[in-house]
Amino acid sequence: MQATAYTYDPESRSGQVLLDDGTPVPFDAAAFDAGGLRLLRPGQRVRIETEDTEASPGAGTDPGTDTGAGAGRRITLVTLQTL
Repeated sequence: MQATAYTYDPESRSGQVLLDDGTPVPFDAAAFDAGGLRLLRPGQRVRIETEDTEASPGAGTDPGTDTGAGAGRRITLVTLQTL
């Protein structure tokens, strides 16, 4: 899946990407390290791999708490998108 780098903190090696629908999805240091990158700049196109996560009890029952397309999804890899 493709996304755009939105935020990146070099100290924690974590940040967020924006899916093509504009939904922000966070990634942790493990996902960043799995991609073999050393630096990520906002605006760069990236390829991400995700896995579904278990929703917390009661998730989705309140329309005001649904976080959109990124809900229930965890990024496992972030790397640069190449042609």
